[in-house]
Amino acid sequence: MKGQEIIFAGFGGQGILSMGKFLAYAGMDANLNVSWIPSYGAEMRGGTANCSVIIEDGEIGSPVVTKADSLVVMNRPSLDKFEDYVKTNGLIILDSDLVTRDVIRKDVKVIKIPAQTLASNLGSSKIANMVLLGALVEETSIVSIEELLTSLKEHGKEKFFEVNKKALELGVEIVKNNK
Repeated sequence: MKGQEIIFAGFGGQGILSMGKFLAYAGMDANLNVSWIPSYGAEMRGGTANCSVIIEDGEIGSPVVTKADSLVVMNRPSLDKFEDYVKTNGLIILDSDLVTRDVIRKDVKVIKIPAQTLASNLGSSKIANMVLLGALVEETSIVSIEELLTSLKEHGKEKFFEVNKKALELGVEIVKNNK
């Protein structure tokens, strides 16, 4: 059975909810069962934001993620809050430019990516989320990168597709080069 329970977390304005949404669309397009639940503070930008995504080929018993297979974090407060939510042998992917401490747990795999720097090198720090999402998809194989790119093309803004594609592909390459 194929499945993942994932938490994406960071500040509002970092594209946290978008990461989850594009992954959920890719899962639906792959004929998998999907749940996407956003959560954010009252602030539009700068407040906390997170979402949980469940992708399964079987039935989803509950849309609530209490123990995640994977965690993608884009700031330190999110790591502080969600590190313990990850299952033993789970995965934590973090933006090492913004997460200012190491993961304490030794029973999870950690992938550190300087996503802000890499995204800026591609033209905009606003696509740091896509670098991390590409890394997640490569590491977990929950959907293919092709399915994710199709999701991005069909559900994202066309004018941002090419730069987002480059960011996703960069995340994929980082994971491939470190396997």
